[in-house]
Amino acid sequence: MARPITHDANLRSRLIEVASAMIDRDGPERFSVREVAGGAETSTSAVYSLFGSKADLITAVVADSFASFALAQREAEPRGLRALGEAYRAWALQHPDRYRLMFSGAIAGAPHGVAGGGDPEPDPELDALLPLARTLTGADRVDEGVDLRSTLAVWAQVHGAVSLELAGVAPPWIDTDAVYATVLDAIAAVHPGR
Repeated sequence: MARPITHDANLRSRLIEVASAMIDRDGPERFSVREVAGGAETSTSAVYSLFGSKADLITAVVADSFASFALAQREAEPRGLRALGEAYRAWALQHPDRYRLMFSGAIAGAPHGVAGGGDPEPDPELDALLPLARTLTGADRVDEGVDLRSTLAVWAQVHGAVSLELAGVAPPWIDTDAVYATVLDAIAAVHPGR
């Protein structure tokens, strides 16, 4: 009797890495399971064995992207509010298509805070917000018991400015670096010393 083929966590990570690079290079519209498998030097059956579907692979890419984004935020956190805003924009500009996927709400079957098996997990958006919440409120968690009004207000400003920049809606003569610096200046004026 033939032994079933098993695929390890290393292959799973490699597939997410290859899929992320493809989305960064070509966008999600041109995303192909066959190309991901080829890039990882494995078969499409390995992709489906590990993820179940193309949508589930993209959901894994989004989860991994949130982890990368949250890491960039945690690394910027000791340098204060402006550094958090700069790290936010830098990550988004480096990975615009993954950023759009992360915040589009278009990933089917990926409810907030629930793993595939139904076990509660940290919400990736909230995990990415924790450095900002700590900087503004001193909170060491992001949940129902924490007043997040100032955190969400700052997030809305930063996210809005970055999303508008990625959408390319500003006239071509507008200096988007200067616009973003103005957004960060306005935030700093409301939250001095942070």
